[in-house]
Amino acid sequence: MTDTRPNPDELLEKIQRSDARQQRGHFKLFFGSCAGVGKTFSMLSAARDQLLKGIDVVVGVVETHGRRDTMALTDGLEILPPQQLHYHDKLRGEFDLDGALTRKPALILMDELAHSNIPGTRHQKRWQDVEELLAAGIDVYSTVNVQHLESLNDIVGQITGIRVWETIPDRIFELADEITLVDLPPDELLRRLKEGKVYVPHQAERASKNFFRKGNLIALRELALRRTADQVDTQMRDYRADQSIHHVWQAKERLLVCIGPNDSSAKLVRTAARLASSLRADLIAIYIETPELQKLSDVRREAIHKVIKLAQELGAETTTLSGEKLAPVLLSYARSRNVTKVVIGKSMRPTWARILRTSLADELASRTTDVDVYVVGHDMEEESAVRHHSPASHHDLTGSIEGKSKNKRGYLYAALSCIAVTFITEGLLNVFDLANVIMLYLLAAVLIALRFGRGPSIFASFLSVASFFFFTSSANTLTSLGLESVIASIPLRAKLGVFLTKFTAPPTTFGAA
Repeated sequence: MTDTRPNPDELLEKIQRSDARQQRGHFKLFFGSCAGVGKTFSMLSAARDQLLKGIDVVVGVVETHGRRDTMALTDGLEILPPQQLHYHDKLRGEFDLDGALTRKPALILMDELAHSNIPGTRHQKRWQDVEELLAAGIDVYSTVNVQHLESLNDIVGQITGIRVWETIPDRIFELADEITLVDLPPDELLRRLKEGKVYVPHQAERASKNFFRKGNLIALRELALRRTADQVDTQMRDYRADQSIHHVWQAKERLLVCIGPNDSSAKLVRTAARLASSLRADLIAIYIETPELQKLSDVRREAIHKVIKLAQELGAETTTLSGEKLAPVLLSYARSRNVTKVVIGKSMRPTWARILRTSLADELASRTTDVDVYVVGHDMEEESAVRHHSPASHHDLTGSIEGKSKNKRGYLYAALSCIAVTFITEGLLNVFDLANVIMLYLLAAVLIALRFGRGPSIFASFLSVASFFFFTSSANTLTSLGLESVIASIPLRAKLGVFLTKFTAPPTTFGAA
């Protein structure tokens, strides 16, 4: 059964987000692919709607660039007088932050969020003014283009050949409570440019030969659409966390691949990357360290780190988690990230071995109905190469070095268990008959098989037969028990050891967990 108890860390984060939102103003951002799509026009239109509702609206900064239709929307709106500062022997107007804080309207308009302020103001950047306004509890409407985002600035420069130096940190973009995408098709934007609705004629002609080429506009439009979608997806995840919604909303494809401590992890990651690419989905790669995996050697851990690095090179977001059991941790994280598909490795165990231990794929399928589970087969050639060409590494991967030490202990415990059974039952012959003594030796062999595997269990079986002769004083005793049944018990116990070893062998992939 899935654990639906609330996570304390998630509850604390939810409370902190709620407190932060109540204390600061509401931030709405009008976002576009480039100048001329109508961001300022849309912001002023939305502000006028708020004014009609009785909201106290003040224009802090609006750059109309001489556009008549945009200038017309400022009629009837209160405009905050600018602060006058001397710069390069000229008197220039700049946004008056102190005046805005003193006026403290319910809503203030701050156009061109990436603008650099004139030296002498309190902040170097306009987005810093916006942060202070929000902290004072004032709602803010602002505008920004995709090329002004710091994380995309170099990409835009490569596409257009023009580097924009005024940028905003991505955290300011992510701070927005609401994002309105203002979009125009490239052909429509070029038509507006020719009509002089974007720049004055001589600026428009120069822009059409450089930044405003159709290919550039298409690429910038895609960047804006994707960045908006990413932010909306983040807001949806926050909403699901706030409302304690655990089931997955499949609004966007997102794949999660679970990296395991086996030779086929590289193939698993590559397969997941190809699947994510074909579905145009985000890819997340995680490694979950359970108590059993904490015993891995440095060589094996280095191999896991290489697979994680491979996942990063293939464009995956990577993270490492820890937990007692694999399936609950995996599903909990998948739901928190709104993952739609989980990719895991196929179990190395035979089908009949699932009677005693459920595979990871079966456990995931039984625990969820809103996440698809994809099982990837093993790369047998890669595993064979590791076995033949990297002996030291292979022994480390399979745990044979630790296994040898464990086997030595197993043989010791097998001998001690037979001796213990012999001494215990020797004093109980007045209660047990010899047939029951055989069952005690069989029980000891079974326990050795469960704990130490095949070799020690076979050794215990033969040692049990030898120890049993301690209780037989004559051939008639063996005859009364059935000599053939005693002899037949030897291969039975050996086979039982082999059978149990197959059930209890350590998993070679997460699919066998």
